[in-house]
Amino acid sequence: MKIAMIHNEYAAFSGEEAMFYRIAELLQSRGHEVVQFVRSSQDIGHSLVNKASAFFSGIYSADSRRQIRIFLKQHRPDIVHIQNLYPLISPSILPVITKMGIPLVMRCANYRLVCPNGLLLRNGRVCHRCLGGREWQCLLTNCQQNLGKSAGYAIRNYIARKQGWFDKHVNVFYTQTCFQKSILVQNGFDADKIEVIPNMTSLEGSDFNPGKYVGYLGRISAEKGVDTFLDAARQLRHIPFKLAGAIGIESFHTQKLPDNVEYVGFLRKDQKIEFLKNAAIIVVPSICYEGFPGTLLDAMSYSTPVICSAIGGLPEIVQDCKTGRLFEPANPLDLSKKIEHLWNDDILQKKLGQQGCCFAREQFSEDRYYDRLMAAYEKAAKN
Repeated sequence: MKIAMIHNEYAAFSGEEAMFYRIAELLQSRGHEVVQFVRSSQDIGHSLVNKASAFFSGIYSADSRRQIRIFLKQHRPDIVHIQNLYPLISPSILPVITKMGIPLVMRCANYRLVCPNGLLLRNGRVCHRCLGGREWQCLLTNCQQNLGKSAGYAIRNYIARKQGWFDKHVNVFYTQTCFQKSILVQNGFDADKIEVIPNMTSLEGSDFNPGKYVGYLGRISAEKGVDTFLDAARQLRHIPFKLAGAIGIESFHTQKLPDNVEYVGFLRKDQKIEFLKNAAIIVVPSICYEGFPGTLLDAMSYSTPVICSAIGGLPEIVQDCKTGRLFEPANPLDLSKKIEHLWNDDILQKKLGQQGCCFAREQFSEDRYYDRLMAAYEKAAKN
């Protein structure tokens, strides 16, 4: 099978990018031919001209439509697999793909189909204001703290919805959790066209080993709940904490960290593995509706017990007291209690680590992902 994968990369590399290329590698490893049409938001830079161009291309792009038509005529794929289209490609390409008679599958890595910023988050809190076709709330509240950006986000979502570009032209959507699917269905998307395909882990993993610290691995940004993690650390001065990842917020300063917290910076893949293996506990303290954090699966693969916030689809991955622990989102006191209890119980650490590992290997392997994805492709071809 020949698969055309289409994606607009973000300005900074993220888990969404990593997953896009991991899927491509998986398909190629199973003998499929993969061709890619990729644009990068890094190309926008700081140029006002480029930003203005991106504003309009996110709404409608005649150039992208022309390029996609040429690309598909050249490669003649059996299926088109789409991830992100904003801002340089735009959903205005979708009717072109339909007209060419190629089945279309879309991976929903976030909530952008129903929320202009894709996170259902505003000012550090879960926000549903734009749901139900109220994209104008993004501009009214200046969701992006930049009127031009907020307007662009609102308009492009409004146009895409009114034109029916997604619901009319995508044969099969796939979300990462049942929770994410429920959000789309509540906002008018056909449940029969939505499959649930959880993320995969490609790490070989290892048996349980006692760890030395409580770790956070991910982007250092507000929606990831880093403040909750640090506040919990301040209440547990006798326990060492380590923080790893790229800094995504200007207000983050390493010199202001509690004495028991060490920032180790951005880690390469081999360094991430060592970080996960040497941690006694990995914490995912998100305050937003995460898609499907790779850190959770990777930690579970190495039998490292996990604690994560009970928000969105995360409880579908971490079952409390079975494959990890859950805590109330944005509640550092609850988090600190869960950390201290697990830190002081070596037997529970081993139990949750081993059970989490078994769950991850059974449910989130590359083989399971591939089978689910092939089923989605077959369904799209029949629709």
